[in-house]
Amino acid sequence: MINSTSFDYINLLTKAADASWKRESVISNNIANVDTPGYKRKDLDFEGVLTEEIGRCKHESLDSKVSELDMSKLNPTVYTDSSTYAYRMDGNNVDIDTENVELASEQIKYEGLTSSISSQFERMKSVIS
Repeated sequence: MINSTSFDYINLLTKAADASWKRESVISNNIANVDTPGYKRKDLDFEGVLTEEIGRCKHESLDSKVSELDMSKLNPTVYTDSSTYAYRMDGNNVDIDTENVELASEQIKYEGLTSSISSQFERMKSVIS
């Protein structure tokens, strides 16, 4: 992490990209276990952790909230999704179609995040040049 207020958004985008990469891995693991009896799908919720941390900040502006974020608390954990009912006899609750859609969505999100990080650095580079 880079310690400077000018890098607050870059640090946040980096944490989000890391979480997105990890979620892609979790979803891929769900797809790999689609035929494993008794397997329960897993997921990761970075948006929930981020919303909770931003909600703790008492500032009004987003810039102030982002600068006050404790980046060390933005570490979502993988959880087992027990809310999805297993319609299969073997107890597995992975729906391959849903997982494929989630994976494609997460890949698009990751591409957007990495593009945003690159854009932030390009803006800084143009200011310095």
